[in-house]
Amino acid sequence: MKEIFELLIHFFVTLIRLTKRGGVKTVVADTLAMKQQLIVINRSKKRSPKLQSSDRFMFAFLALFLNKNRLHKVAIIFKPATILRFHKALVDRKYQRLYSNKTNRKPGRQSPDQALIDAVIDMKKKNPLFGYLRISMQIHEAFGIDISPYAVGRILRKKCTTSPTGRGPSWLTFIGNMKDSLWFVDLFRCESISLKSHWVMVIIDQFSRRIIEFAVHFGHCDGVAYCRMFNEINSGKALSKYLSSDNDPLFLFHRWKANLRILEIEELKSVPGIPTSHPFVERVIGSVRREHLDHTLFFNKRDLQIKLNSFQEYYNENRVHSALSRKTPKEMAAIPSNNKNTISVNNYQWKPHCGGLYNSSFGVQKQKII
Repeated sequence: MKEIFELLIHFFVTLIRLTKRGGVKTVVADTLAMKQQLIVINRSKKRSPKLQSSDRFMFAFLALFLNKNRLHKVAIIFKPATILRFHKALVDRKYQRLYSNKTNRKPGRQSPDQALIDAVIDMKKKNPLFGYLRISMQIHEAFGIDISPYAVGRILRKKCTTSPTGRGPSWLTFIGNMKDSLWFVDLFRCESISLKSHWVMVIIDQFSRRIIEFAVHFGHCDGVAYCRMFNEINSGKALSKYLSSDNDPLFLFHRWKANLRILEIEELKSVPGIPTSHPFVERVIGSVRREHLDHTLFFNKRDLQIKLNSFQEYYNENRVHSALSRKTPKEMAAIPSNNKNTISVNNYQWKPHCGGLYNSSFGVQKQKII
């Protein structure tokens, strides 16, 4: 501000002194422009002085009174590099206006919609045992939206305080392509609330990973108990051609082998000492323990059978699998259909399974008001 007052004083003094005819305005403007440049140079000792808004206004105003031939001699502060940079900025601005997207979007990966973020967080809160991969597959199953496990991880780490407890399932590749032609059978033991042992037989279909049925036996197991549980599972069902079992001595009873011969089922034994030769049923047993039995208690045989049937319904109809291309076992066992109904991420509700341990989403139809 001080420099402007000094410049005005010099302007009026010079204007009074130079009152001659012709060229007065040019001389006055030339002198004032030179003085303003000296003021700017003395203000900063840097190589390229920083011009203020008042300086730019004053230079532009005084340039109106100068001849074109004189203007390039007066502009000693401005370097050719300044003009080139200004021209390059104009060129960049021109092509940015011509070819860039009109919408103002931030560069890089676009964040998911807020409705999808809320659905991911809601699914994690409803299903604390789900990992990133499980949530991404369930989102695709319910809403038909592809979202990577890494995006799910970013959302949960940023928005949700509860961190996933697992890294999601990792399945082996298929070992067959025939539906309902190869079943796996195995047994496992679990303890009731009163610490009484109960034996559970599980049979799954190799192709669809579908749990055929659970059978529960309380007490000591022998060949008669195995045959009873196996016949109980297969009652009223179309039998498989082959049945795969491990080399456990439990499956060496004479009654067990005789029962399979009567049912015309050929038994296939896994390779001894190699668990990967009998992988799918072992994985199902692990899932039953980790996802259900480890989080609940049962009192007796009937109570355990009810809980296992509830998990079987959830496992076959709502739990998707990465090895099945994010399909449920029920979808793999049924006839393929391209008309898969998906629900809107903006309008859905939760359906509890296994006594509220897990929840799956389903669509809500809007009621018409008459």
